Amino acid sequence: MPATRVLQKKKTIALVAHDHKKDDLIAWIRQNKEKLTPHQLVATGTTGKLIEGHLGVEVHKVLSGPLGGDQQIGAMIAAGDIDMVIFFWDPMEAQPHDSDVKALLRLGVVWNIPMACCPATADFVISSAYMDSTYECQQTDYTPYLKRPIKP
Repeated sequence: MPATRVLQKKKTIALVAHDHKKDDLIAWIRQNKEKLTPHQLVATGTTGKLIEGHLGVEVHKVLSGPLGGDQQIGAMIAAGDIDMVIFFWDPMEAQPHDSDVKALLRLGVVWNIPMACCPATADFVISSAYMDSTYECQQTDYTPYLKRPIKP
């Protein structure tokens, strides 16, 4: 039987946005303030400051994305400390830390947590009945990958 992880009623939500998407994220957050404020918010540095300034709510801030914030959030996902990610990334502009971005997105899939990368998906996720209740997410068993021989 696969392992499960329970996402509690009060979720920890990571909020991340590339520079050209910060205004979109702030606009989305303003529209969804009532749905977001009961939850714990975590954000990369600059985005976290913007959220606090616009919403007047406390946000746990990690480093800016290019300085390691994406990796910090990735580590929090792996540790089970993040339940959901809203990441408005810019598909039209290469980022100097693209490998960190890809790793963050990969970890969200590995740990099977809800992730939204655009406002439409974020709307669907935040309006889900699971948003205000517990949810058991199945965890994939990746141990077969660990047992494969390493090729030279």
